[in-house]
Amino acid sequence: MILVLDIGNTNVKLGVFENDKLKGTWRISTDTRKTSDEYGIAVVEMLTSGGVEIDKIEGVIMSSVVPGINFTIEHMLDDYIHKKPIVVGAGVRTGLNIKIDNPKEMGGDIICDSVSAFNRYGGPCITIDFGTATTICATNEKCELLGGCILPGVRVSSEALSDKAAKLPTVALELPESIIGKNTIACMQAGLLYGYIGQIEYIIGKMKKEAGFENARVIATGGLAKTIAVHTECIDVVDSRLTLEGLRLIYKMNKDGRR
Repeated sequence: MILVLDIGNTNVKLGVFENDKLKGTWRISTDTRKTSDEYGIAVVEMLTSGGVEIDKIEGVIMSSVVPGINFTIEHMLDDYIHKKPIVVGAGVRTGLNIKIDNPKEMGGDIICDSVSAFNRYGGPCITIDFGTATTICATNEKCELLGGCILPGVRVSSEALSDKAAKLPTVALELPESIIGKNTIACMQAGLLYGYIGQIEYIIGKMKKEAGFENARVIATGGLAKTIAVHTECIDVVDSRLTLEGLRLIYKMNKDGRR
């Protein structure tokens, strides 16, 4: 079995694979104030309650967009799982040729998403990860990650709106039946979510045209992927396991010594 960790700005998502089968997933809040012991106790308890025997874990791999927490997590894995993790980044085999100005700047989650999408759905492809920030990236048929764009996540936009406008409340991220809202909450929901769908459709269309691959498959993951996908035809696949599967694939490449 291998343990994979996707460390995001809001949550750390964990998964355990036995060969190619995902046995279970868990989430824990990302908190730079927590100690390695606090994380370790929580992780061991979650894995054990899910039927995972810690001593059966053969290896660990992690990606992170929160550099300030990496040492704590690596220390926790050494003490509680008794394994040193592969950290997705420079020097790690991924099979992906990153064609941006400084490849070291590329987030580990984007690398995992792109590797997973290309290997499981083929290229060219575009990945959308609806997280704290939404990332949209394009990979061509040669497994070259061309780049992409980053925009505020829907929740971040919603929180900013209610924080900065005194009379606007916090709203649930649910699509109203009509884009023409009849009250403040419906107006905010319509603007946030229908506006976000329009934004995604425009970016995907322009990205396909600029990259020159009109038939690229678009694969979405992240918390709001399903909510957005059912209201647009620009998303072909919703895959909640995209990042974790990418971690598994990268672990296998490095264990086997293959590019």
